Amino acid sequence: MATIEDFYGSVRNELQSIKDAGLFKTERVITSPQSGRISTEDGKQVVNLCANNYLGLSSHPEVLAAAHEALSARGFGLSSVRFICGTQDLHKQLERRLSQFLGTEDTILYGSAFDANGGLFETLLGADDAIISDALNHASIIDGIRLSKAKRFRYQHDDLDDLRRQLEAADAAGARFKLVFTDGVFSMDGTIARLDQIRAICDEFGALLGIDECHASGFLGARGRGTHEYRGVFGKIDIITGTLGKALGGASGGFTSARAEVVALLRQRSCPYLFSNTVAPAIVGATLKVLDLLEADTSLRDQLEANAQYFRAGLEAAGFDLKPGNHPIIPVMVYDSVRAQQLSQRLLELGVYVVGFFYPVVPQGQARIRVQVGAQHTREQLDAALAAFAQAGKELGITQ
Repeated sequence: MATIEDFYGSVRNELQSIKDAGLFKTERVITSPQSGRISTEDGKQVVNLCANNYLGLSSHPEVLAAAHEALSARGFGLSSVRFICGTQDLHKQLERRLSQFLGTEDTILYGSAFDANGGLFETLLGADDAIISDALNHASIIDGIRLSKAKRFRYQHDDLDDLRRQLEAADAAGARFKLVFTDGVFSMDGTIARLDQIRAICDEFGALLGIDECHASGFLGARGRGTHEYRGVFGKIDIITGTLGKALGGASGGFTSARAEVVALLRQRSCPYLFSNTVAPAIVGATLKVLDLLEADTSLRDQLEANAQYFRAGLEAAGFDLKPGNHPIIPVMVYDSVRAQQLSQRLLELGVYVVGFFYPVVPQGQARIRVQVGAQHTREQLDAALAAFAQAGKELGITQ
């Protein structure tokens, strides 16, 4: 019979195998607020190109002031779930504002976007229903679907012919309700879902359409409302999940936005909502200010778009192999996990903070550096980063 020490030995062996395969992930420590340039624990100042801080709002003075105000007026935390004594006026205000911003009837807040997806599918769909999911959907969507008893169908990434085949298969299996669910923007590739065409296919098959907007809310589309605005189907999406932890302030918290009756059922039965503490008042107050800033003008999303185009063009000119796209996520393809980590380390030495991504975060043989440009980056910072990329790429034999 195996012993407790055998268990810990098994864990150590697994960790060693991860290291031997060149897949071990380490955490770098920063000692400054999130910004275009940050400080590391060794005292270096580096250009930060791997944050989800798309609009530079995580340290924006007006956002910080709003967080301080909410902290003083409503306290540090509620020590409660929403249905007991965890609902403040600020939470209801933010839910109304998000609904207006996203073009839906109602919104429910969660502790994280992972929780929003984790509490969605099991609540709404049962064994007689079907969920049709993009093959590259985020882990939170995959885990949320696993919690549901609904039939599961998966279509090849961004392959709308295969989506149609999977919907036909769901019908053949006798599915009562069908929900197609996709990332609005895919975090590792920057692919923007073709929601206009997906909506048309869903309508043809009588299917609901849901999207995860974590890498879109606040900056994609002419007014920053998201992928559905970008693709011309604003107000035509059945379910939207998303985060407050990226462009919308960068702290934490998530949401699901949908028809009023869907949100009402989630409030009654969604486990992460019913059994987790409410979002902290300071985050709620800060996010309300974020929405004020975004609705006042589009200057931040316009600057982000310009910065992303500039940096992408610079990387292409330096000879790097990039995933195509128009999103501030710019995947620099290296393919080998060890070389991705070597490139990441050399760039850090040259003053650029980026991270290598490799299996299991991305498929085997698809290792990359994921660059994420923000509105807060200056042209000087971007030029310095491009020079570092050019030098490191040549040194490591990745570019000519």
